[in-house]
Amino acid sequence: VQLQAFGGGTVQTGGSLNLSCTASGKIWDMNVLGWYRQAPGNQRELVAAFSRGGSTRYGNSVKGRFTISRDNNANTVHLEMNNMMSEDTAVYYCTSSFRPITTIESNRPQYWGQGTLVTVSS
Repeated sequence: VQLQAFGGGTVQTGGSLNLSCTASGKIWDMNVLGWYRQAPGNQRELVAAFSRGGSTRYGNSVKGRFTISRDNNANTVHLEMNNMMSEDTAVYYCTSSFRPITTIESNRPQYWGQGTLVTVSS
């Protein structure tokens, strides 16, 4: 599976930015599909993800501000980011997994995209 993410860039505090990720395979076959991020000096963390069954999970710090969506026909997943804060500055990775799923949070990604840098400036 190849994941191609795009849409990163620089945005001011309070602004919005959209990320997209196109997968080489059929996204409805994936047990988990979503986004992780890694800020400088921090571990990678879950931003938002879908399960194959339709559940959605968001990281606590982005709830109410970020929205994940997908287009099965286009094999694409989107991340709409609003009211952005400096803490959102990170490299964002599109991820997917075919591993059996118990919870989205515990399902370690199998495939990672190349990452796209998002910078929130004050």
